[in-house]
Amino acid sequence: MDIETLERMLAAGKDSALLRFGLGKSWLDAGDPVRAATHLGRCVMLDPDYSAAWKLLGKAWLAGGQPQAAREAWQRGLSVAGSKGDQQARKEMQVFLRRLDRDSPALLAKAG
Repeated sequence: MDIETLERMLAAGKDSALLRFGLGKSWLDAGDPVRAATHLGRCVMLDPDYSAAWKLLGKAWLAGGQPQAAREAWQRGLSVAGSKGDQQARKEMQVFLRRLDRDSPALLAKAG
């Protein structure tokens, strides 16, 4: 579905974690990480055990120049993925965190 259709569904009151995840992914793919983070943040509020949403939320924060917020999302996502047995998401977020640690000085200088 396209962003406009998803936004119309939301405006019609059909709010759900899955809809917010779809909107977040769509906005991130469209190059708007701030809107993506807004929807993904709402997604994890609606379903705190949605490990894929935590993973994507971290990506949105990082793309939006917020490395500390990305770190927090991925750390929370690691906990969720670990408790759910979602090993693929867990491994991906571990890689993202290692990259963030490696690149942190440059990212923090850029964000600050």
